[in-house]
This record gives sequence, structure tokens and C-alpha cells, in this order.
Amino acid sequence: MRRPKALPAIAVLATAAILGTTAQPANAADPSPAGTTAPEVPVPVTAAPPTDTPALVEDVADPVNATIAADQAAKAHLAGHQDRYRIDDPAGTLTTASVETQDERETVRLDQKYKGLPVFGAQYVVRTEKTADRRTVTGTSGTYFTNLDVDTNATAIPAAVAVSRAVEEVRRSLHPGTAVVAPDSRPGQAPGRTPTDLTGTDQGLLVMPTGTGVLARRILVKGKDAVTGQPVLRDVYVGATNGVPLLSVSRIKSFVSAAQAAALAAGATTAPQTGTAPGTAGDGTAPVVGQGTTLHGTAVSLPLVQSGTGAYLMQDLTHKLPSGRTVPVTTWDGRGWDYYNLMSGQWPEGLAPFVSASTTLGADLTDAGAVDAAWDAAQVFEWYQAKLGRDSLDDAGMPIDSIVGITYGGYPWVNAYWDGTRMVYGSGDAEYLPLSADPDVVGHEMTHGVVENTANLVYAGQSGALNEAVADYFGNAIDVDTSGTPMSDPQASLLGGDLCRTLAPAQCALRDLDDGATTADFQHLIDTPSMDDGGVHLNSTIVSGALWDLRQKLGRTTADKIVYRALTDYLTPMSDFVDAREAIIASARSFRLNNTDLKVVRTAFDSRGITAKWKANLYGKGTEVLIDRLNTGMYADMKASVAGGWFAVPRSDANRTEPTSIWAGRTNGKGTPYRISPDDGSVNSFPHTDGRRVVWLSIALNPASPTYETNRILSAPIGGGPVTELYSSPERISGLGFDGGVVAWSQYDPAQGYLDVVRYLRGGSPTVHTLTHPGWFGSATAPDVKGGKISYVRYEIFNQPDADGYYWSLGVEVHDVTTGQTAYAGGDVGAERMSYPDVSDTAVAWMTDRDYGTIIDGEWSQGAYHDSVRLFDFATGTSHLLFEENSPQAIRADTVALSDTTLTVTEEAPVQAWIETGGYPDNSLNPKLKQYTFQGRYLGPASCSPGAQMFATAATGREVIFMDSSAAGFGLAYATGVKSCK
Repeated sequence: MRRPKALPAIAVLATAAILGTTAQPANAADPSPAGTTAPEVPVPVTAAPPTDTPALVEDVADPVNATIAADQAAKAHLAGHQDRYRIDDPAGTLTTASVETQDERETVRLDQKYKGLPVFGAQYVVRTEKTADRRTVTGTSGTYFTNLDVDTNATAIPAAVAVSRAVEEVRRSLHPGTAVVAPDSRPGQAPGRTPTDLTGTDQGLLVMPTGTGVLARRILVKGKDAVTGQPVLRDVYVGATNGVPLLSVSRIKSFVSAAQAAALAAGATTAPQTGTAPGTAGDGTAPVVGQGTTLHGTAVSLPLVQSGTGAYLMQDLTHKLPSGRTVPVTTWDGRGWDYYNLMSGQWPEGLAPFVSASTTLGADLTDAGAVDAAWDAAQVFEWYQAKLGRDSLDDAGMPIDSIVGITYGGYPWVNAYWDGTRMVYGSGDAEYLPLSADPDVVGHEMTHGVVENTANLVYAGQSGALNEAVADYFGNAIDVDTSGTPMSDPQASLLGGDLCRTLAPAQCALRDLDDGATTADFQHLIDTPSMDDGGVHLNSTIVSGALWDLRQKLGRTTADKIVYRALTDYLTPMSDFVDAREAIIASARSFRLNNTDLKVVRTAFDSRGITAKWKANLYGKGTEVLIDRLNTGMYADMKASVAGGWFAVPRSDANRTEPTSIWAGRTNGKGTPYRISPDDGSVNSFPHTDGRRVVWLSIALNPASPTYETNRILSAPIGGGPVTELYSSPERISGLGFDGGVVAWSQYDPAQGYLDVVRYLRGGSPTVHTLTHPGWFGSATAPDVKGGKISYVRYEIFNQPDADGYYWSLGVEVHDVTTGQTAYAGGDVGAERMSYPDVSDTAVAWMTDRDYGTIIDGEWSQGAYHDSVRLFDFATGTSHLLFEENSPQAIRADTVALSDTTLTVTEEAPVQAWIETGGYPDNSLNPKLKQYTFQGRYLGPASCSPGAQMFATAATGREVIFMDSSAAGFGLAYATGVKSCK
């Protein structure tokens, strides 16, 4: 806590860490192991302190000009107290984001700019109280970065390159660990690049506030995942000078996590493109009162609008602002529309409000969830207006639009989301009612709109989990209040419990605010779609549980006002869990709670472990951590290699702003790891070592190249020394393997019909060999090398038994470089995606998925949630499934690693466990490493680390190294296998 000497009575809290992570020193000077020569390259340095501006200032009563606008007065206050705030030129570096007033209180949000460019997430709040002739500053909070030093005129890569890097980042994040996915099963579809149906659009330059700042481009990536059909809408921030992806944030705020639904929804924040505009009611405006029945059998009165044709539209025009202006509440008929039809904020041609022939709404509108949606949306609007004085989601009377009945690929869909302008509710399925049938779901989604128009918490990591926690808290509060449910009711804390058709509420509720989750259950997840965007849903009840405790102990009215004021007056986009604690406490103090009640507030957070001490010690828990802060993302091209007591692994700087470099070290932990790749700005990946040399892929920006980059395969002695270029091409290299003098890679080759081909070098010879066959049959990718054998994925073509012709599948081949023979190791007809095969001296194994998204009789098949693992034994020449995805023994496999005796599988938690527990309380969503014999007998876990364990590389026996998310910045850990974890 900083207390400026000039103002000893003011409570000032130091600014929180950047993007929810604590900047820690990187390794000290890195001498190479004894007996080797250290490469002459610099090492990462400690990140500069993010700011000298306090995160929270309380207990001030500074007068400021009452005759000027509130935002001008706020900037004048900051300028007049530079000794406290360290903000130079507030008028020039702060732009007004919003000014909110409530009675005498004024809340001014100011966004930071640096040399005219916006600074990501940087917002400072000034709170004042104003009477007729007096204005007083009562406090400030937020983040302003004082130590930025960015060359905003630096030579930037072309926007097209940044767009390409952003699209590739999203593609990889959708299926981490997947080597390849098959093309659509349409005749004439040639295999080649991984299909994604993704596009990117440059949204301009900004400054990312990591270290001393990074010039970046914001790229909007949208489209559809070609494997799952899942729509995608993400803001990806890419280094403007080096093309390094820095952060990816979803624009979608959904109700359930990926752990609880087959797919997420998509949307955008842009205005309608086609169709009927939101907030209108077709061709009539005559209000009437209709009658409907909810899915729970309650008769309700609903305001309708009679159109010129005599039909009645589901639009409520009875809600007024203090000014007298009407806020339309419209319920739109989404039946027959899939959620990808709403991509980019579209209002598809023909989408219209629900309509009824009479004022008595029929059973079809009940069954669709339209009656519930209309009734609940009105209840939420009225609750916010009556309890908290808020006029709609933006506090300025924005229309309330609900689209109800959306499906997924034509099949039932259990989810709901806010897309920046409207609420979208899924159709439900055989067990779950339409998602609009539970008021806490409606309240949750509408509260996302409130959050977006106040603190605008970044939807990733801790700030994203805080976003979800606030939405859960108010959604639940509105449901409990409007239903008259006592807080003591055992079911009062459930979210989604009213959606069940046959099960008890506790059995199908999607979250429980009173689940007892604490920071001990915090899940270290990366900010990718497959990892719940850093745990936005799965970590949320740690905070919402504390808020629930407040509501129980302080009472509904007091708690609601405290949480709401914290959201509107204190929190800012990058606030984390501890910031939320301090904001809630400060908000409580502003209501002049007595010491006993303030102790209740502190205890609520203490009991959940949300303390400054927890934050300071959040990272660093590992299992034999060999090197920390890899900061690369958990992708297959970033996995480590191990051989002969050495490892090689890609690593970025402490803030993940620099291109990845290759680091080497000893697996016994002796000595200090050191960088082996040159410091030339290239992106380095796919490292492989045989214990003597390291071979890796280096991608350098090259303006003279037609692809704007040069792909090089480089080699260097393990102890450091001269770097040798083995191969170079402007075309993309997407996989690499090395062992015993054989280097193999997969390459996009226009000369081969725009296919991926596998090439290799052998024994130091410069002769390049290509493994391919004429025509489409030749596409191959993802090579791995061991003992003179190259395994790789190949595309296969099968005749369909109908007029559609052909469809594509995936299999594995193994080429022996000594004999020149190629053996088919196996495959599964209809395989849609496959992991990188892993080859040892005795076998090759891989994950394959044949039923990704398959629906049978209207229900997701067992295989839709699981994967197969296949192994080809060299001694017997046989291929067999160790795990069949449609069997009772099915597992959820991501990647595999193979020694001569042991198969190590990165496994995700069973889907049923996800649904039943929501990922709590034992970090069950985190992938874990499970080990098996070649016959599929379970040996035990590889490690008992509490974090995500991914991308293992096998050494000998049960020894593995792997990425461990519980180590600082995703460390590289070492494990030897155990029987069980307690």
C-alpha cells in the first residue's frame, strides 16, 4: 500500500498486475551447462513495473470546479495532483469513455491513449459528489500505465500479415494439439490446408500495456469452425512489428461453458445488416394486453402490439424512462434459425417478432419459450429500474431484444448468450427447456449488457471470470427476488435449475453460487476457446460465491447496492479477483457500513481465499519445473523435445510479446537453461533434440518473399554454437521431426497441387526427398521421426455408396528411410481430425476422432464427446484401437506421447463429470496426463500437479516432460509417473 507523504490520510492501493498476471523476474543470467560454450545472445529481462498510478484511492474530499463538465473536472483533479497519480497531461492522454450520474454522485470513466493510440484495457475512474455549487472528488480507481515507451512510428508488418497470423492463432486455439482435420465431405474437395472458414479484418493500431508497451493491431476474426460448425467471433491482438499473437478475446458472453455444451454461440456488436431492425414492431403500434402461459404453467399478462394486419406482435411498449420515452422490449422468433445465421450482428431477412392471431398466446409460443422470454425480460428491466435506478442495459433506454429458439445445425441447442446488442436463447433439448425458461438465465445475459456498458470487463482470464460472476450474481438475485424464494432455500443459489424437464433442479443446474469454490480450486487455463477462455465460467463461482455470502449475511438490498456500485463506480476492464475484493470493500465503505458489517464483507472474500497473498503466490506451483514462463500457448508446435538427458523447448519473454526462441537445458534440473536460437526476431517452434543437436523451425519476416516470410530449418549443437541452416522455403512449413540424422517436415507445396507434402533430409546430405503420390492421394503432414522411421498423417479417399461420390478421411503411414518402404499404420474411415502421431522405436500412436459432432436420433452420440486412440506395433505389424470412442471405455484424448513401453495420453475430464460438477471442486476441467501399457492397461497418472498438464513428450519408460499451467507462465515440468494422486 502506497501512502504519499503529501496526503497521509488517503488510502491508496497499488496498481494490479497486467492482464491478470504478475510480472515476475525472468531467469537471471543464464550460463550454459558445465563443459559447454554459452551462445552469445541476450536473455529476457525483468518486466518494468506496469505503472506508478494507484489502482484505488479512497477517503479523499478534494474540491474541484463545479461549473465545468464532470469529465473536465475529473481531468483537472488528476492534473492538480500529479504527485499522487503520476499522470502527465491528463487532458492529452485521457479521453472520456462515459459519465454516469446518480443523485449527487458522478462517475467519470477515462480511457488512456498513448501518442493518440488507445491503450488496451487502460481506464481510470474519478468519482465525485456534486451539489448545486460544490463538487468534491471522493476517490479514484482503475489502471493507467505510466511507464509506456513505444515507438508508434515503428515499421509495421503489412496488415494482411497480421490478419493471417490472427486467423492462424484462432484456428490453432480451436483444436490445440490437432495435427489436421479432414475437408468437408463433399465431392471435389481437395485436401490441403486445414479448413476453417475464418476471415480476419484489421481494426487498427493500439498499444498493449505489457512491459513498456507493445504496438499492436486488433484483428476481428470471424467465421465458422469447419469441424464443429461453431461460429467464431474474436478480437485478436497481434504485435504490429513482429506478428506475434498477444491476446485473443471472445465477443461472445454465453451462459454455459464449453464443458457443458456441444458448441458456443456467435454474434457481434455491429448494427443490423438486413431484415427488421431491432426495437420496431413491424407495421403497427397499437398496444394491447395479451395473456400467455409460461413453461412452468404460470399465467401472465403480456403487453402486445397489434399490427395493421390484425395480428399481435410480441413487443412490450409499456416501459418508460423518467423522460417519458418508451423502451421497447421485443421477443423475436428464432425458430428455424441457427446461431451462425446471426453472425456479425446480422438480423436475417425474415426474422420477425413472434406473432399471435389473438391476444391469447397459444401453446406453440409457450413451448418455444417466447412467453418466458418476454415476461422475464420485463422483470429484469423493472428490477434494475426499481432496485438500482438503472434505465435499461446501457442506463440510457436501449431497446431490449431477445431472439428465442435458436438451434445448432438444426438440432436442439442448450445455451444462451449476449452479443453486444441482444440476448439469444437456445431451443433447449429433451431434458432442458428453452433457455429463456429460467429467469436467472435471462437476468444473467441481460446483466452482461450492464457489465459491457459499465466496467466492460475483458472476457478472458480473471477479468472474464469476474464478468461471469457479476452476471451470475445479479441473474440469481433477480430470479430469487421476483419468485419470492427465500435465500435460505437450498435451491436458491442454483442457476439454470428451472430448466429441467424431468430431473431435479440440483441435477441439471448449470452452476451453483453456493458451491463452496475457493481459490484452492482456481483452474490455471489459457485464454483459448477450448479452455473456456481462461476459465471465465469455471473460475467464476469463486467470486460469485463470495458475493452470494454477502447477500445472505448483509441482506438483499444492501448487498445488491454494494455490488452494483462496485461495478459502475470502481471496476475497470482489467480488474481481477483481488481488485473486485477491494472494489466491493470500498463500495461498502461508501455506504458508511459499520465496522461489523465491513468485517462481514472482508470475511466473505477471505473465506473464498481471495486475498493479496493468494494473488502474489498464484504462480510457481509446479512439479520438478525445469524452466518457467514459457508463455507460448499450449500448441503442438510449442511442445518440448527430450533425449539423452537434455530438453529443448520454445519460450517467449515474460509478457509473451516477443517471438518465441528455443531454450535448452538438462532434465535433471542441473545448470541453468539457456537460449540456443539467434536473437533475430524470428518465430521459432517445433524443437527436436537427440541429446547432441537441436533442430527447429524458424520463421522470419521477409518483405521480399511472396509470402512475406521465410521458413528455415535450423540446427545447432545442444551446448550452443554455430547455427546451421538445413533448408529454406517461402512456403509454410507446418510440422517437423528429427532423430538420428533424419530431419523430416511437412510443407505446403503449390507445385504439388496445393497439397501438404512430407519431405526429409538424411545423414547430412543436402538432397531433399519427398514422400508423396500423384494426385489428391498424396497430401501428407505432421511428421515425427525415430530410429530411421518417419510417421505422418495422410489423407485418404473413400467411395461413398451414393451419388455424392467421395469423402475424405485420415490415416497414418510409416516410412523406413533405410529400406525405402512405406507401411500403412492404420486409420479409421470417416476420421475427421487427428493428433500429431508420436513414434518410438517400437510403435507409433495417435488420437483420432470419427464422430465429432455426430447426432444420432436427435441426440449427440457417445463418440461426439470422445476420441479413439490407435497404436501400430512395429514388431507385429498390426494396428489396433486401444480406446474406441463409442465404447464404454471411451476417453477424451487430446495428444499422445510414446516411449518404448508406455503410452502417455493428455486426457480431458469425461463430459458427464463436467456436467455434474461444472469443473468443481477439484480442477476437473484441467487436462491430465494418464499413462497406459501398449495393451491399454492403466498404469496411473504421470504427475499430481494441480494445473493443466498438456503436450507431454516421452523419454524412457514412464518419464515425461510436459507443459504445466500451475507453474509460472506455463512451465516445463518433469515427472516419472505415479500410482495415484491424493
